[in-house]
Amino acid sequence: MATRVLFLINGPGKESAALIGQRFEDSGLTVDYHWAFNDEFPDTVDRYGAVFLSGSPHGAYEDIDFIHREHDVVRDVVERGLPTLGVCFGSQILASALCDRDQVFRRTTCDVGYKPLRRSDTAPGDAIAKDLRPRFPMFVWHNDDVRANHPDMVVLASSDDCPNQVWRYRDQPVWGIQGHPEFTPAYVEALMLSRLDRIGRSAVEEARKTLGGKVHREIITRWIENFLKGAC
Repeated sequence: MATRVLFLINGPGKESAALIGQRFEDSGLTVDYHWAFNDEFPDTVDRYGAVFLSGSPHGAYEDIDFIHREHDVVRDVVERGLPTLGVCFGSQILASALCDRDQVFRRTTCDVGYKPLRRSDTAPGDAIAKDLRPRFPMFVWHNDDVRANHPDMVVLASSDDCPNQVWRYRDQPVWGIQGHPEFTPAYVEALMLSRLDRIGRSAVEEARKTLGGKVHREIITRWIENFLKGAC
């Protein structure tokens, strides 16, 4: 019987969720999509074998009903030992729920574009980060950061502008990725242009300059596959 994945969609739209949700489905997993942003949560997590938390325009520290409820869901699934992966806001709410709400803070500037990341010394021994190259690019787009100084966090990758790009919770199968390894250059281009009014033309133009850079697709693919292996 295929593992059933609880997929919480934390944004107002479902387009980006389809990018990684399809990857899960193609791997033989059964995916239950719940629109958490619209207060749609499962009655129980008993049937699930893994969890994915998507990005969101909100901050994990905001006083919004669905965010409070998702904090409780995160604590529940992690206590059950379910493999859990969060990207962008998903990473931030993991940090807020499991470590401290003060672990997530607002940046002074938006970090956007394909950024060079550095793996940490602990990455080669990690279940999902073991295949990362010493330096690799990943698309990021965030106004919030997760602090890197909590004793329950194992930082797996960082960048010049963000010391905690990828992390694991203790020695458990729980990971946060600040960037968006699931985004393709074509999707990024369309997304930035659709949000020109929000981030400004100059920021968009700077980010677009990075779209021609080589993305280590084989590494990112293996990264997701490694998580899926733990979920199957």
